Amino acid sequence: MKRNARDSEDSARGISRRTLLMSGAMTAMVAALGARLRHLQVDQSDEFRLLAEENRINIRLVPPRRGLIQDRNGRTLAGNEQNYRVVVTREDAGDAEAVLARLSRLIPMTPEDRERARTDLERNSAFVPVTVADRLSWDDFSKVALNGPALPGVTPEVGLSRVYPLVEDFAHVVGYVGPVSEKDLENLPDPDPVLQIPKFQIGKVGVERWLEDALRGSAGIKRVEVNAVGRLMREIGRVEGTPGSDIRLTIDADVQNFVQARLGGESAAAVVMDVTNGDLIAIASSPSFDPNLFVRGISHDHYNGLMENDHRPLANKTVQGVYPPGSTFKMVTALAALDAGVIDINSTTRCPGYLEFGGQRFHCWKRAGHGTVDLARSLTESCDVYYYDIAQKVGIDKIAEMGRRLGLGLRHDLPMSAISEGTMPNKAWKQESQKADWRIGDTINAAIGQGYVLASPLQLAVMSARLATGRAVVPRLVRMIGGKQTPLPDAPSLGLDAAALEQVRMGMHKVVNSERGTAYSSRIADKTRMFAGKTGTSQVRNISAAERASGVIANDQLPWNRRDHALFVGFAPSDAPRYAVSVVVEHGGGGSAVAAPIARDIILRAMSDGIPSLDAYPESQRGRIETMLNELNLRSVAADAPVPTRT
Repeated sequence: MKRNARDSEDSARGISRRTLLMSGAMTAMVAALGARLRHLQVDQSDEFRLLAEENRINIRLVPPRRGLIQDRNGRTLAGNEQNYRVVVTREDAGDAEAVLARLSRLIPMTPEDRERARTDLERNSAFVPVTVADRLSWDDFSKVALNGPALPGVTPEVGLSRVYPLVEDFAHVVGYVGPVSEKDLENLPDPDPVLQIPKFQIGKVGVERWLEDALRGSAGIKRVEVNAVGRLMREIGRVEGTPGSDIRLTIDADVQNFVQARLGGESAAAVVMDVTNGDLIAIASSPSFDPNLFVRGISHDHYNGLMENDHRPLANKTVQGVYPPGSTFKMVTALAALDAGVIDINSTTRCPGYLEFGGQRFHCWKRAGHGTVDLARSLTESCDVYYYDIAQKVGIDKIAEMGRRLGLGLRHDLPMSAISEGTMPNKAWKQESQKADWRIGDTINAAIGQGYVLASPLQLAVMSARLATGRAVVPRLVRMIGGKQTPLPDAPSLGLDAAALEQVRMGMHKVVNSERGTAYSSRIADKTRMFAGKTGTSQVRNISAAERASGVIANDQLPWNRRDHALFVGFAPSDAPRYAVSVVVEHGGGGSAVAAPIARDIILRAMSDGIPSLDAYPESQRGRIETMLNELNLRSVAADAPVPTRT
């Protein structure tokens, strides 16, 4: 049937509408697909590119350069040197044993080295490079590089390794680094990812440990191409990390070297401190050790030798060692009595050679006694009975309080390992630690720095600085970090009576400069550099009544470890103090004979531009002193010799 015109028009309009709707829908779909493609290809291109490259590109950490440690004048105490090393990848080496055998014909490798390399290769994954030799000379390194085609899996590399150019002088202060251990990681709440790098080294003791975060820096990254099993094929790009901050200490390397040499082979410690700001100019423990051995890998025999040495070279005696201070403590007892008002500067005591209390005799070092003594003379001649007497009047609690005001019995906050608080006892301390009551006999012993009283050489130097200035001087070891000055600690007044403090200083001056003084033979002849001090001798054994009656055995007749400790504390110049010094010689005998001469030489070196001049010494001693100073100068020259790069 023939359709009329109207029906045709309606049909055409319907078809047009459907066509438009379908076209619109298709256009919308194409637009949506286009937008989605644009989002994936443009907006998210970086994300998908990274996902694609993960199959062949890895990002690895690059160890940062460790910060330098320098002395106050910028001299390097801990630096970095190029380390030529050889690594072996087991999967490329094939027969690793044969490769190690060929390698040992090119470079020095002991059977122990080969066994250690074999063990490391077996322990690690086949694609992990293992260091089999390091700290090679350039010649040995070149041999490996030139013979590369005959050494499958062997790669010569260049890195940085820690080196301590002044060897033993700063071993106890700066410390040393070593590979990260499982224990190190366990002790860190949020370990830095760089610590996961095989054989990455961190500080183990000393400044290296306590300022590790500043010295370490932050790691860089490198993009490397790896194969399907993760073996490195080539490096594509690298971004270097941030080097660690350089640390500048307050110590003068030349003075430290002199002090270390002057202590010689003694089991001893010495501290030199600037009383104006607390800067530690030298802090030396003897004997010392070579920290480079710990970086390179110390042998069992060498380590056992250090551990078994009765002079304890690994111990930092300046802060870790604590000793009865002996007569160097008498200034504390005197100031406690003066501050409490139980005596004045003119009070006297008669010394018959002993004090009898409770049926027991407490002897003075001078068997015949000193007669009637006042404060100045009691210090000058080191009369014990004077202090036995005044200690009973003032009591141990006041003495302990004064000791802490002067820096004893406190842990001074320095970036050093195993810092001891020492012991500044009182009644409460004995009750808590010994579960016993304090006795008058304990007070009498403490009055002359014996009994329970223990102090480190650092604490004794702080005490000397506070006596010299009347201020609460605080020791400081770090001068700058990353080029920025560290703040100077406050040093408020101790609140001591000026007349009392001056009387104590006068007594210390006479100890060294009066003919009756116990350290007169160690005086300084130069009137502009005269110094004040106090000798001390602390017993390490009990002397029986029978031995005292028959005659006390001389120190040189006793085994070394039963001899008395020798001590000395002081400051100079005595009329305008600049430096304080403390010296402890373990089992050295008398403080006046052993410790005082060392302290005199050390404090003269601190006040001089170089080796002290002979005119600073009494004329009668100059011949002997000249020989000694020449020997010390030779040791200083030897200490400047370069450190060998391979042992």
